[in-house]
Amino acid sequence: MRQTCNVTAMTAASAGSDSLDLRPLTARSVVLSLLLGAHPPQLAVRDLVRAGDYFGIAEPTLRVALTRMVAAGDLLRTDATYRLSERLLDRQCRQDASVDPQTRAWRGEWEIAAVTATGRAAADRAELRGALIALRLAELREGCWLRPANLLRRYPAHVADAVTLLDGRPRSDAAELAAILWDLTAWSATGAGLLTEISAPHPARRFAAAAAIVRHLLIDPVLPSALLPPGWPGEALRDAYASYRVELIDFTSPSRH
Repeated sequence: MRQTCNVTAMTAASAGSDSLDLRPLTARSVVLSLLLGAHPPQLAVRDLVRAGDYFGIAEPTLRVALTRMVAAGDLLRTDATYRLSERLLDRQCRQDASVDPQTRAWRGEWEIAAVTATGRAAADRAELRGALIALRLAELREGCWLRPANLLRRYPAHVADAVTLLDGRPRSDAAELAAILWDLTAWSATGAGLLTEISAPHPARRFAAAAAIVRHLLIDPVLPSALLPPGWPGEALRDAYASYRVELIDFTSPSRH
């Protein structure tokens, strides 16, 4: 790896969190979580109402939320069925990728994305930054993004046009570099807490924990095992969420009722 990427320049892209981010359940959050986890992403009104009641959301409140979400373009309604809009289908794809990331064998290579586009507006720079983070890269210094080359995914055209892609290997210890780029200790601690929460007996608490797990997995760097600290909870979180999603699918399945 070129020395132009100064390892000691700055830490970047913290992936941890001091809190578990268990947000209060709302009618909107229940509907979105159910539909984002459904394949295909559509459910009958009666199933959404029943699920809302199970999680403490009154039927009138849930129906108002459905109406507002259709008006906002989040959902589409066909007869007695609601489904995700095209915009939220992209969000579902990102969520699916976070739960089941596609990886390849790692042989020590790193991918580097050097931002070469100039004269971009602030909004465009922010959009590019968000896209690079979504690709699970971390910024070592301004305009220099990198990660181990163990993921299988394509760069969107607007990102590929704005960066120059390079390959390399760090001269320093790869695990130490990973620890600089991501706050692995904090991410692991939050993940361990979420594993405890999703095992709780209270339905609403488990539902909130499952939603928080998805958000947490979105910022999992998905590093090769050789670069991870002991006790990394990434796979355990994915397994826990997958099991919980099976429960929800069974609960909302029309054939069950």
